[in-house]
Amino acid sequence: MSTVLRLRAAGLVAGAAALLLTGLTALTGCSDHGPAEPSAVVSSLGAQARQPTASASPDAGTLPRLQHVVVVVEENHAESQVIGSRSAPYLNSLARQGASFTSSYGEYHPSQPNYLALFSGSTQGLGDDSCPHRFSGPNLGSQLLSAGLTFTGYADSLPHTGYLGCTSGDYARKHAPWTDFPALPASVDQPWSRHPADWSALPTVSFVIPDLQHDMHDGTVRQADDWLRANLGGYVQWARSHDSVLLVTWDEDDDTPANRIPTLIVGAHVRPGVYTEAVDHYRLLRTIEALYGLPTAGQSARRAPITDIWQR
Repeated sequence: MSTVLRLRAAGLVAGAAALLLTGLTALTGCSDHGPAEPSAVVSSLGAQARQPTASASPDAGTLPRLQHVVVVVEENHAESQVIGSRSAPYLNSLARQGASFTSSYGEYHPSQPNYLALFSGSTQGLGDDSCPHRFSGPNLGSQLLSAGLTFTGYADSLPHTGYLGCTSGDYARKHAPWTDFPALPASVDQPWSRHPADWSALPTVSFVIPDLQHDMHDGTVRQADDWLRANLGGYVQWARSHDSVLLVTWDEDDDTPANRIPTLIVGAHVRPGVYTEAVDHYRLLRTIEALYGLPTAGQSARRAPITDIWQR
């Protein structure tokens, strides 16, 4: 083969390799910032192979400036145990009204590492539900406060503001990750009974953690569904006309290797539909950070925010 032909052949091979690399990067979300975690890469590839039911509009990719985000974390149920279940009529009505993610995954079993992942972008090296713990480093609460915004964690059955015990009745500290970051003021740790009656007085971002009877851990799916409707149904109605949303997710599924969980976002600027893209706790955190222009924490830096559900 002549020198010219060899050079041309080499150029074709290099070009094909570049195209392949570009395609893989688009599928996996990997970039110069480092590879995504193996489980997340598999999930992303699977989601990209399917067309989402809710298609993106021309303005997809933009993020609204929301007044309030309320995050509710439920317990230990797979997507198939909630979506379509007659025991969860209110949650299914929210799924129809908002964005329902069918490829949403927890990070680990058991519960506690998932809460930490959602709040701080890291499991903090934990693989169990031990208590108590003290961590430093970035987290959603500190990011919001540093930006001049506000954060509060409301926990059902928490005995009093700033309580640091591991359990009290149906309250479990392992489900309240902000309590593990002592740099946060004690005032961010509030009983659910202290939430404002005026929804406009809510903090910028709040976590709402139902207790063990109301989060599907010890109680039933119907109990959790009823609690959510009774306590946050009014907020959902208000949020639609007040630039606010409700995000409902689960810590983990019913202890299977798949760890596939329900995740719903409903409220202002949300385009209703079923979305098949891969979502995990780190990506949910990244989305909240992006909504408020916050820096990333931990593994959230390796995720892209959810942009296709938003409409102006």
